Amino acid sequence: MPLEMNDPDGDVPPYPKGPRFGEPHLPWWRPSSTVGRMFLGLCALILLAGLAVGAYSLKTYVNRDPRFRIAGASNIQATGLTEVSRAEMLPVFGEDIGRNIFFVPLAERRRQLEEIPWVERATVMRLLPDQISVSVVERQPVAFVRQGQQIGLVDASGVLLTMPAAMMAQRHYSFPVVTGLDARDSLPARKARMDVYQRLLAELDANNQRLSEQISEIDLTDPEDARVLMPEQGTDILAHFGEDRFLERYHRYKAHIAEWRQQYPRLSAVDLRYDSQVVLEMAPGSTTATAATPDQAANSGQAPANPDDVKPATPAAKAPAKSVAKAAPARPASTKAPTAKAPTAVKAPQNAAKAAVAARQTKPVATPPAQAAAQAKIVAARLKAAKDLQKRVDAKNAALNTSKKKSAPIAHPAAVVSEGQ
Repeated sequence: MPLEMNDPDGDVPPYPKGPRFGEPHLPWWRPSSTVGRMFLGLCALILLAGLAVGAYSLKTYVNRDPRFRIAGASNIQATGLTEVSRAEMLPVFGEDIGRNIFFVPLAERRRQLEEIPWVERATVMRLLPDQISVSVVERQPVAFVRQGQQIGLVDASGVLLTMPAAMMAQRHYSFPVVTGLDARDSLPARKARMDVYQRLLAELDANNQRLSEQISEIDLTDPEDARVLMPEQGTDILAHFGEDRFLERYHRYKAHIAEWRQQYPRLSAVDLRYDSQVVLEMAPGSTTATAATPDQAANSGQAPANPDDVKPATPAAKAPAKSVAKAAPARPASTKAPTAKAPTAVKAPQNAAKAAVAARQTKPVATPPAQAAAQAKIVAARLKAAKDLQKRVDAKNAALNTSKKKSAPIAHPAAVVSEGQ
């Protein structure tokens, strides 16, 4: 610590007093004296007041300056408009004509623009001094959609789009026709159906195969079963493709369709959802590949069909399938377990029915009255037993059919073609 010594002659003034050696100096905004702190606070107050006055003056200037007002529709610029016209877009900004540009709610205007069906995304910005810039991304249709007699368009998200037929022709759209989409359904439900459509086309068109060009119509009523209408030489065959493995089932259909149509000229639908069998549905009124019941065999004198060959045509069918037609496998069956394997119908013994047929075909011979009456009672009892047995078999088959997971009601005869057997 330095020593302070006075000059005895008074020639050198004493050292000025200040902070001692080693003590830190305080910054200017933290004065040590009370007067300094008061002065600093007053300066800060004056500065804040000046900023507030300046901000108020700037706001008043901006609000009242006519250069920042949107004079008319020409001050609204838009890009990306193809299917949406300016006449459809401008009503969104109707309230902003004559308004100061800084008071236009941009987020609200963007939301209103995206409510237009053709608009997928929109961006709204201010361009000083008096311009509004709008950038629009429109939806891209991926399919035609049929609702009743009306034909429209739909995008990948399930949004239904309208367009005049003449304009569709000008755009040269070439899509499959989709059914099963209803405007009353929720958007997520329509999107789920369109996801199945997208996966179907992606598999068929993989590696530039363009197999989807052979499809005329796709029914998406059931998102777990894409029902595809396949044109075949002047007629249409309805093919059930399920919800996955579309390409495999498509090739399976193409490999056998000629054989199936030759064997069943009234063929109308093919269910490809099972690994070990294919269900063929006949057109209404067809008598091809039908099986005779024991009652029919007894009345016609023919041997009844073996119930082991009768399988349900489709899951949860209202009536058991009429017959089974065996086909030689053209390719090995898939190793994946079938999603819903049809249960085998209950086998009914044929002794009673055969006895009834034999009894009806036996020529009458001269017998005593008592013996003839006894034989008549036996024949009647056997016929009744055969009818009761067939009723129980039909009831058991109906119970088995209703216990399956998937359902596809059939209103006409069908035949089941087993593969790999």
